[in-house]
Amino acid sequence: MTESMITQSGYAAIIGRPNVGKSTLLNALIGEKISITSAKPQTTRCQILGIKTREHAQIIYIDTPGLHREETRAINRYMNRVASSVIYDTDVIVFLIDATRYQEEDELVLQKLKSTDKPIILALNKIDLLSEKEKLLPLIEKLKNKLNFIKIIPISAMKKENIDTLENEIITLLPEGSLLFPEDQLTDKNMRFHAAEIIREKLVRETEQELPYATTVEIEQFKQDDRLTEISAIIWVERPGQKVIIIGKDGARLKRIGMQARRDIEKLVDTKVFLRLWVKVKERWTDDDQLLRNLGYE
Repeated sequence: MTESMITQSGYAAIIGRPNVGKSTLLNALIGEKISITSAKPQTTRCQILGIKTREHAQIIYIDTPGLHREETRAINRYMNRVASSVIYDTDVIVFLIDATRYQEEDELVLQKLKSTDKPIILALNKIDLLSEKEKLLPLIEKLKNKLNFIKIIPISAMKKENIDTLENEIITLLPEGSLLFPEDQLTDKNMRFHAAEIIREKLVRETEQELPYATTVEIEQFKQDDRLTEISAIIWVERPGQKVIIIGKDGARLKRIGMQARRDIEKLVDTKVFLRLWVKVKERWTDDDQLLRNLGYE
């Protein structure tokens, strides 16, 4: 493929409340695991670009944190700022909702979208969980009068149902242009970032309900050659009691997190991985703007 073959290129932001499947949708659209996923809300904390180059178009998808009611903690304000900023800077918006339940926070997102003149596609996700597709009709009828959507498309990100239909519609809305990224590039994030996110994904999935929101991962060392990748990482928590929970009895839970993370990182870097994990306490890191910046939340 040559750059001259690309006739359309631009950004498509995936916007929605927490836990509607934005990261799962990004991964389905790209065909690779770019964003970490879990059943717990607010797993995504940063903007993540997924780059898809097709024969005549390049789409840069933007995965965003879930927009939610403003909370007092600095990390919640940070995530809302990250998600809100793309509403005005993107070329196309995919407003993603859970087709099985429209919630108050979906309405919050919809009200924010009223302030932009960008074209908006409404994607109703998780239709695979509906026993009867006819149940979508009242929801579609309700929503189509709330905002002037370019298109309303029922999808299943998990089952990859109607994903091509969604992508083809996005392409029709992109501006004319050539490649914005090399055609073989899949994301804007480096290996260090992805290694930290993989560790955090395993941490989120392994720990109790309240713990994921008080944890983050910092890569201290990332050394790589043709045969081995050595990674040293710190899992930061806010209280000593949280440290005890993550380590587990005789270190069993931390070993499990490390083993699961190492397997996934080996697929990413295509070498053997030697992974060291430490758990340390940094009090109130989620509510300190300076600490957040020091930990990479900018």
